[in-house]
Amino acid sequence: MSNLIKSHTFISEIKELIFSSKKNVVTVINKELTLLYWHIGNSINKEVLKEKRGEYGKQVVVNLSKELTNEFGKGWSKEQLRHCMRIALIYNDIEIVYTLCTQFNWSKLRALIYIEDDLERDFYLTMCKQENWSVRELKERKKSMLYERTAISKKPELTIADELKKVRENSDDLSQDVFFRDPVILDFLGLSDKYSEKNFEKSIIAELQRFIIEMGRDFAFLESQKRITIDNRNYYIDLLFYHRSLKSLVVIDLKIGEFEANYKGQMELYLRYLEKYEMVDGENSPIGLILCSGKNDEHIELMQLDKSNIKVAEYLTELPPKKLLEKKLYQSIEIAKNKLLASEK
Repeated sequence: MSNLIKSHTFISEIKELIFSSKKNVVTVINKELTLLYWHIGNSINKEVLKEKRGEYGKQVVVNLSKELTNEFGKGWSKEQLRHCMRIALIYNDIEIVYTLCTQFNWSKLRALIYIEDDLERDFYLTMCKQENWSVRELKERKKSMLYERTAISKKPELTIADELKKVRENSDDLSQDVFFRDPVILDFLGLSDKYSEKNFEKSIIAELQRFIIEMGRDFAFLESQKRITIDNRNYYIDLLFYHRSLKSLVVIDLKIGEFEANYKGQMELYLRYLEKYEMVDGENSPIGLILCSGKNDEHIELMQLDKSNIKVAEYLTELPPKKLLEKKLYQSIEIAKNKLLASEK
């Protein structure tokens, strides 16, 4: 029996060596390919810039694509060469590319290099690494405008850059604004026009994995309908999570309809209870998130919910048309930044 166990251990060790080697080979190949693409793109850009003619640039790409395809086969289409030119344009320092290609494969970088705004691109790079997104997940988050739905996008540019740097460095002083979304897109729940809070909660539990993907992978589910007893009265917390990066318990309260003023008192009761009885050494104060189908912004502003560690987010059971979502989010960002400027005067 002992020899059999040793044999299994020996085989497992050999398999692990093979898997590890394969992974290293893929990483090395990806790095070399990405660097090759950058060098090709950089050379094309220099050639086109030298002539200073747009039409000449197009012809260079067409001719080079034909030449490389004849010599090396598939993989050198005009589109691929434009990807090469793009990465060299966005990152003109090869050292930056060298660092990136050790962290991201070419497919992820290709999805990111067409984001025009530097801070937005940096956000997706940071969160992609932080939450280990696949290429498909990265594209889905871009499509749902995750950056614009995250509170950090409403901050000054220097603040955004500083907070993203803290995430990359695994700082103990992380901003909640990096991790909470508004609105929260819950189109995967398949809710009908009429539903109760109970059905709402059941749908989330049934689709818990997708809910966590939407909220962020640092959210670890703990319990639903957690009972707490205060003065011999029972209360039930809809959903309780733990956020790994923020090191905080997170209470999520589900509400049908718009935000109401009395929701604050209920959430404060939950948070103070958890603070007193559930927090352990090393944790930060609990955070409350009230999910509503609509927000009353002036109520939220006047009640200064942020001082109570309470956030309010709207949820959407259907993903609206992109132009409508863009308009809504850009207006929200503009209003928030104008308020910030006004408060600094």
